[in-house]
Amino acid sequence: MVKGTHQALDDVRNEKVKIFINGEFFLRDEAKISVFDSGYLVGDGVWEAFRVHNGKLIFIDQHLDRLWQSAKVIGISLPFSREELIENVKSTLEINEMKDHIHVRAMVTRGIKKTPSQDPRLTISGPNVVIIAEHKQAADESKNKGISLFTSAIRRGSPDYLDPRLNCHSKLHEVQALIQAIEAGADEALMLDINGFVSTCNATNFFMVKGNEVWTSTGEYCMNGITRGNVIKVCAQNGIVCLQKNFSLFDVYGADEAFVTGTFGGLTPVVKIDGKSIGPGACGPTTAHLRQLYEGLVAKQLR
Repeated sequence: MVKGTHQALDDVRNEKVKIFINGEFFLRDEAKISVFDSGYLVGDGVWEAFRVHNGKLIFIDQHLDRLWQSAKVIGISLPFSREELIENVKSTLEINEMKDHIHVRAMVTRGIKKTPSQDPRLTISGPNVVIIAEHKQAADESKNKGISLFTSAIRRGSPDYLDPRLNCHSKLHEVQALIQAIEAGADEALMLDINGFVSTCNATNFFMVKGNEVWTSTGEYCMNGITRGNVIKVCAQNGIVCLQKNFSLFDVYGADEAFVTGTFGGLTPVVKIDGKSIGPGACGPTTAHLRQLYEGLVAKQLR
């Protein structure tokens, strides 16, 4: 089992899931896309991932806002409505008899190319749409014991060449950062921005606790995280000081607590960064309290 924020319990049901591809369903081993697909050729596509609990699509409006914005940014005209995409997701859940502890990933690529090329004018089909739903429940190990981070030499880039808020298929720099962290013996990577301030992680957003304050980055160089935004929201609703500011590794190494946020894991404590222990070496009280508040926000989605 891979340790980290995406550490999930094994579930044999996933071996037989049916996957939605352009209006049809295929068994996992039979689900295929052409090698001329834009996503495969040049990473030209956008995606969104969200959770399903008790049949409810959690924070779905926020996720679809981000998907539509990302598609617009890279010039993909989505030939379906939000309602139609939701119906396709629900059909995927229904055919797989899924209701709870489900992770859904919806992917949209520009389409099939006439020949291997990055030129969008050589696209000869409409967008390809794939929906993968899996039985996925977070394992207790990462959730309770926490994870370790290593600061990668790969920086989060400036928005003038690949905006970090763009949820696109081109994730190679994040993969490079994660590989560095794994080779250093850590679970995941902490990434700095172009000015050397702490930005985010390779697949999650970073928070630290100092005294009675919660700190996170300015958001200029980090992923446009739905969970990140909701944690900031619950802080504001409950009188917890949450500062979006520049801070460095100097501050991080002296943090009382640290945690990361993501759609799958929610809030995951960070217990070690670059070999240095953070706080109690386990889930701290502020992290635990914020996790409870966030789970309360999720519970409201189920009503």
